[in-house]
Amino acid sequence: MRLLKNHLPEVAILLIAVFLRCWLIEIKPPHFDEGINGWFADQMTANGYYRYDPTNYHGPLHFYAVFLSQTLFGREVWALRLPAVVASLLCVVAMLRFRCFFGSGVSRLAALAMAVSPAFVFYGRYSIHESWQVLFSILLLLGVLGVWQTGTRRYFFTIVAGTTGLILTKETYLLHIGCFVLAVPVLWLWKFLLPSRPAWPLAKRQWTRDDMILGGGLAVLVIVFFYSGTFRDFHALRGLGETFAVWVKTGVESGGHEKTTFDLIGPLNAYWVALMARYEWPALAGLVACLRYMAPSDSRYRYIAIAASGTLLAYSIIPYKTPWCVISILWPFYLILGGVLREWAARLAGVRVWLLAAPLLAFSLWACVRLNFFLFTDDREPYVYVQTYKDIELFTAPVLAIAKSEPDGFAMEGVVALDSYYPLPWILGDFTRIGWFKKDTLPQRWDADFFVVDSTRGEEVEKHLTQPYFKRTFRLRSGQEECTVYLSARRFAGVVDGEPEIQPTAAGSLP
Repeated sequence: MRLLKNHLPEVAILLIAVFLRCWLIEIKPPHFDEGINGWFADQMTANGYYRYDPTNYHGPLHFYAVFLSQTLFGREVWALRLPAVVASLLCVVAMLRFRCFFGSGVSRLAALAMAVSPAFVFYGRYSIHESWQVLFSILLLLGVLGVWQTGTRRYFFTIVAGTTGLILTKETYLLHIGCFVLAVPVLWLWKFLLPSRPAWPLAKRQWTRDDMILGGGLAVLVIVFFYSGTFRDFHALRGLGETFAVWVKTGVESGGHEKTTFDLIGPLNAYWVALMARYEWPALAGLVACLRYMAPSDSRYRYIAIAASGTLLAYSIIPYKTPWCVISILWPFYLILGGVLREWAARLAGVRVWLLAAPLLAFSLWACVRLNFFLFTDDREPYVYVQTYKDIELFTAPVLAIAKSEPDGFAMEGVVALDSYYPLPWILGDFTRIGWFKKDTLPQRWDADFFVVDSTRGEEVEKHLTQPYFKRTFRLRSGQEECTVYLSARRFAGVVDGEPEIQPTAAGSLP
């Protein structure tokens, strides 16, 4: 009981994190990228393994996790998102592990800031790779600090695990590992200007050459296992190097994801700082607090401040900017904030420190709830990026209702004629008779159970229809034209209200 009582704050933080990440998990439709990631998992079912594509510049780990979740729980939105939710929760757990170095106060504050962060919750409820990248980055830092301070084998293998996980997750691992490495000589040089206090010298090494061989061997084995499609496609291993040519080209050319509004001097861009100012006040306060560690201070916090600032600088220079990358930038600043508040706590009454921290966390929680449960498809919110609109359910809800209620429901025939239709291929992945066309290509038969077309083709479609259809219009997401869905009255009369809007006057066959 005493042990539980001592850890009640940690339990409370984790419960808050679980609630915010799991409550109403299906409230927003699958995102464009979620549909693609789900489709990759479907290809694993079709091919028997994951075929790595270096032009995708994402590692295979998340696809295996989604494949496992879908296999166990079926094609459900919550199952698609479950791996990312688990990874996001593990990030909070991992932040609490910093108590070994900085004490419970710092680790709890950092974990709570992450638990209620608008970004960490929003993208922790998305089936994308970023939460995994954050998790392994945290493990890498834990390992570095542990080897530095204790020199034990445990932390050496933590470094191996963090590095391996990053390589399996996303090609930006090179950026994050590079910032951790470059922070070492910067820290060493800075001490000649303003010495660290305390300096924390490197601990005596307790891991051996055999541990290096074992750790390195296991890392190579795991990387080869996943990238080679469980040892079925060794040619794919070449993609480990080839992917960087694609990644660099995409990063430099931006692929339509540049944020020129926030350009400063030269290649420097303030987009990430602007996101912090809008949503992430604890992280922004942590960024400002980095200035404290320019002066004589704890070398461990200095190291984190240098690595975190370097990562922010690197992401600020790269033209390619998608908002979910922000979570890979934010998390070290929570530790920096905790360190400064702890330092103040030694000089002031503790309640004054929490009076300062409480408004930051309260704003973060307010912004988190507002964004994740009310404005989750509002294009005016920067985190809502290429998000699928709720309107998609005008099409998917009746189709899935019929499919799940009738013995041959998933065998209904459909046509989707759009130039960009994700996440529909994943949502409709269990259907066996759907034709996928470009918007300028129309089918030869006109008696399908449903048609989805660009609304500009509506009149042309309607003159060919051979039976009554319900007609509904919707937008899939921002930047895409209005779509029209035609639902056969014969099939959907029981689930769609009203009378069919389309009533063919003649045979309706193609001329």
